[in-house]
Amino acid sequence: MRIKKLRGHHRIWKEIEAWKNENLQLDTESLQSSQRDHTKIWVSPYCDYTMLNSEYPQPKGKTRQKILNGLIDIYNEWKKQLDELGEPYYLKIWLNDPYFSQSQVVCAIGDFLHFYDRTFFKPDQEYATHAKPRIKNLPAGFNWECRLDEMHLTSNDLGQPEDYFDEEDYLIEKNRFEAQIKRPHRKTVSKSEDGEITEYYSFKLGHAWLGSKD
Repeated sequence: MRIKKLRGHHRIWKEIEAWKNENLQLDTESLQSSQRDHTKIWVSPYCDYTMLNSEYPQPKGKTRQKILNGLIDIYNEWKKQLDELGEPYYLKIWLNDPYFSQSQVVCAIGDFLHFYDRTFFKPDQEYATHAKPRIKNLPAGFNWECRLDEMHLTSNDLGQPEDYFDEEDYLIEKNRFEAQIKRPHRKTVSKSEDGEITEYYSFKLGHAWLGSKD
């Protein structure tokens, strides 16, 4: 994967400030209806798609700190507004490490209060105790919990030969799938009510640090 060079950092910093300001106000009417909301880092180029086997580098240094400050400001403002609702709520900052550009602020109420509890796999206490965030300057006053950021596949993802354009396409995808599941992963199995068994393969990408002021 080729990493593109970034230019125009002052422009990026202005976009970070604009993104933060646009997301400080939580749409509580929409939240009451959907019972969940989130804000991702909609700052170019980190939210842009790239082509030709290339990608932009993850935010670093001053740029990453400005984004982190923005996430914290959004969290604090959302917390004030959620407190005014007078009902239980879920509100956390999700910091992805090393894929920091995928970080976000997430909230939920009502029937979705515990919807995000199992979004990330919770490692055992010994692992969590020794895991150290590479994200510098995590703010005080937050409780930071270690989770695993993973990519997931299931035994149903490959499909059947008839699902593909031709046999060659199927065999190419089959080889990719089999090569992937040979890599280190966490495996779980579930059984449906009709007896169908599905295997889940979870591949560690890094960590997710969940921050809240509980």
